[in-house]
Amino acid sequence: MAGPGNSQELLAEIASRPGRDTVVSFVVKAAFITTSLLFLAALLFAPLITVFATALEKGFEIYFNSFKDSDTLAAIRLTLTVAAIVVPVNVVFGIAAAWSIAKFEFKGKSFLITMIDLPIAVSPVISGLIYVLLFGMQGWFGLWLQEHDISIIFAVPGIVLATMFVTFPYVARELIPLMQQLGNDEEEAAITLGAGGLMTFFHVTLPKIRWGLLYGVILSNARAMGEFGAVSVVSGHVRGVTTTMPLHIEILYQEYNFVGAFAVASLLTLLAVVTLIIKTLVEWRTGYKRK
Repeated sequence: MAGPGNSQELLAEIASRPGRDTVVSFVVKAAFITTSLLFLAALLFAPLITVFATALEKGFEIYFNSFKDSDTLAAIRLTLTVAAIVVPVNVVFGIAAAWSIAKFEFKGKSFLITMIDLPIAVSPVISGLIYVLLFGMQGWFGLWLQEHDISIIFAVPGIVLATMFVTFPYVARELIPLMQQLGNDEEEAAITLGAGGLMTFFHVTLPKIRWGLLYGVILSNARAMGEFGAVSVVSGHVRGVTTTMPLHIEILYQEYNFVGAFAVASLLTLLAVVTLIIKTLVEWRTGYKRK
């Protein structure tokens, strides 16, 4: 057995090992944590408090009456409708693109990956202008669309296309590395045992990627509801017809209807907070499943 002297030496050695808490490390850690909290308070919590404080400054009755306006209701419906169209399309595209990139080798694979990342690199305003150049009155297909009485720009189809463009990378970018990491062993085993393509996908592949898929859906939905730049270009700001919630907030604010603007902003903020909570739960659940 080690004597008292040896025990003291052992404790001193452990205390001197790298990574042990010291006064300097404690001060540095506290400084970083304090800086992070102050940064969050200034750039996140303060604006959130301002949104709800301004929305409720004239009482709950006026706050809830703001949502009875027909144009506000139309903006909320349009935002939810666009998200309901865009997100399922992104799911189909994301799964197909991730499956192709992760499971197969083909010419143009690098080009496809680059195209998936393109909306992240391009300004949303530029993407909106591209659709105007394609489908506007003076665009490439503008005359043909006018002759066939089809409206895309300054109409709901244009908003859906612009929103789809800026949101389609999210599902694919979540699934591509996940599918590459999982490999093909289980799918090949299922096919060897006689399972068809659809059975293999729904019973083998989909259960393995469901958390990554849900994570991508959450991100895509959040971006779809909050998109401003691309939608602003193609919508035409037709009040009550082509104004989503972010555009309607801008209109109300420009009319000095601050309570109405911040009331709609608070609803959009609540949707964002709910999305963040779901995202956090998915991250926790995903981490739990990977243990």
